[in-house]
Amino acid sequence: MADVHQKNHDYHIIDPSPWPVLSSLGAFVLALGGIGYMRWLNQSDLHLFGINFVGPWIFYIGLAIVLYSMYAWWADTIKEGREGHHTRVVSLHLRYGMIMFIASEVMFFAAWFWAYFDVSLFPNEVHQVARTAFTGGQWPPKGVEVLDPLHLPLYNTVILLLSGTTVTWAHHALLHNDRKGLITGLALTVALGLLFSSVQAYEYTHAPFAFKDSIYGATFFMATGFHGFHVIVGTIFLFVCLLRAIRGDFTPQRHFGFEAAAWYWHFVDVVWLFLFFAVYVWGGWGAPMAEG
Repeated sequence: MADVHQKNHDYHIIDPSPWPVLSSLGAFVLALGGIGYMRWLNQSDLHLFGINFVGPWIFYIGLAIVLYSMYAWWADTIKEGREGHHTRVVSLHLRYGMIMFIASEVMFFAAWFWAYFDVSLFPNEVHQVARTAFTGGQWPPKGVEVLDPLHLPLYNTVILLLSGTTVTWAHHALLHNDRKGLITGLALTVALGLLFSSVQAYEYTHAPFAFKDSIYGATFFMATGFHGFHVIVGTIFLFVCLLRAIRGDFTPQRHFGFEAAAWYWHFVDVVWLFLFFAVYVWGGWGAPMAEG
């Protein structure tokens, strides 16, 4: 009779979980709170169902729900892996899921590149009179000073490329059961990620153009800003992996969490290379550069 309930397949039937519903609710509250937050900053109202949702607190409540759901959901996933539920088939499907997620991120950035190349390659498109007014018929638009690509942007490029080597070193150390090398490589990668974000924040505060000044500023800050957001997310991802590595969670045979973080980080590296050459180098070619 005991054999009747024995598991004879490689799939994992998960237990009922509240996290999909709770995370969906949190995402809705976060979106509603974000709109209310922006309305509050513009000193306007947002009335729904007879309630004024203007203010910052709904946004922070939604953010707290989303962050808690993420933590609890991933904690359950880690627990399932420790209990041996991540069989060969389940692990393969986890990898497929991460690949599909990164593919969706590729299309996300393709939209920003599309917008950037659309306005930069066709600054005087005849059927869009407003575009010519925004650009002056040239790219970069008249009167716009650009950032020197061989200054802070090149510095950040070196930082990200170096971080790609340190995370690869950490992965190599993990496969060879070198726990010290794993921890050192991850710590260096996290430090380089923080350094990149700090340099980009400094660059933004000293940029000679603003988001609302021109279409150049709008496309620049949207493309590089969303990449910067991904760097922050990737740094948090790797920091969690660092804490787990210190705790001894990863083994040469079981380390998908780290592998997913490394894939994500390499994706961030590649996107930055495209941004550096397309936005900073090619996009600012021939324009006056800001001093310092």
